[in-house]
Amino acid sequence: MEITAGPADIDDADHSDLLAAVAAAESVLSRRFGAQVRLADPERLGGAGRSVVVRVRVASTPFSLPRTLVVKRYPSAVADRDPFAHEAVSHKLLTALPGEDRLTPELVAQDAEARLVVLEDLGKAPRLAEKLLGSDARAAERGLLSWAHAMGRLHATTAGRDADFDALMRRQGSQCCADPIAVDVHAALAGLPTLLATAWDVDTPAPVVEFAEQAVRGFVHSRRRAFSPSTSCPDNHLVTSKGVRFLDFEGGCVRDIVFDAACLRVPFPSCWCGYGLPAGMSEAMVAAWRAEVGGVWPDLDDDAVFLPKLLEAQLLWVWLATWRGLPRLDLALPSGHRPLDSPPRSTVLASRWVRLRADALALGVKPVAFHAEAVVEALVARFGEASVELPLYPAFR
Repeated sequence: MEITAGPADIDDADHSDLLAAVAAAESVLSRRFGAQVRLADPERLGGAGRSVVVRVRVASTPFSLPRTLVVKRYPSAVADRDPFAHEAVSHKLLTALPGEDRLTPELVAQDAEARLVVLEDLGKAPRLAEKLLGSDARAAERGLLSWAHAMGRLHATTAGRDADFDALMRRQGSQCCADPIAVDVHAALAGLPTLLATAWDVDTPAPVVEFAEQAVRGFVHSRRRAFSPSTSCPDNHLVTSKGVRFLDFEGGCVRDIVFDAACLRVPFPSCWCGYGLPAGMSEAMVAAWRAEVGGVWPDLDDDAVFLPKLLEAQLLWVWLATWRGLPRLDLALPSGHRPLDSPPRSTVLASRWVRLRADALALGVKPVAFHAEAVVEALVARFGEASVELPLYPAFR
């Protein structure tokens, strides 16, 4: 196996994982094509602790393969879900799309025993996070709008693929749920009122609980369903010359598309590395998404239909983030790709409740707005007035 030395900052254990992933990929590719394939020059691309992600050069092959590939390997399943199964099945579903409709890397090979996928290398295009943390406001704005358009196109081209996704999951032999986040949504619905009362002495009135229960029913039984990457982190979106391309499908599934659209109103609600956006930016992103999905779901062109559903999805994201984050909100828990001066988690969370309050008031859903106000007041009492002042992404300052 032709492998050059790894970067100096990779310790022995990490380098061992990298070499193991490359060796496994060589074996899988060689079996897949029936002849020896050799890989070289591994370059670590990151990973969230649950996976090893590496770019490799195809050093030797009797077949026509790309010059470089990306290997992603998962050592083991996590609790009640298997990120490898979701990654592999998502790529199978999306690789079957026509090339012009594909907004993701093409699947070259996968192996359930080795728990890895081998993917097309989309190159060294900047990630959306780099645009937002840079200094070019126009480039950041174009990146955000491209993300919104790409999400809408992804939904439109995968509309109603529930049966296909479920069949692929069964064939994969996965024992985990079809939508991992659905488990957490139900847990947040059941657990957040008690958590708020215990931690901050904030009551959740019955009308608010009823609204949340309605939102969960809509989320579970929605007929507007399509493939969802399941992560909204800007580090998982490449800004290429052909538009945004999606990476990382550890929770990929088919689900309610409006739940994804709420990621545009409250950008990146599944991660804690967020800053604020300029006034009107979220609205422009939602409009871009609607322009792409309107041909498949024309009823979403009607504000009377769309905006109430968007508020329900927004509330689910805010409840989910609060349920996940509140127990550790006092702790300094940096994310690997967060700059050192990024906002504290309390500020990120407060901004989401502030936006929920404003959007609920705009639709006249006063119980939700008043409850959001109570949570904001609790956050201010705990963390100070500055806790609700979310700075803009550096590109927009």
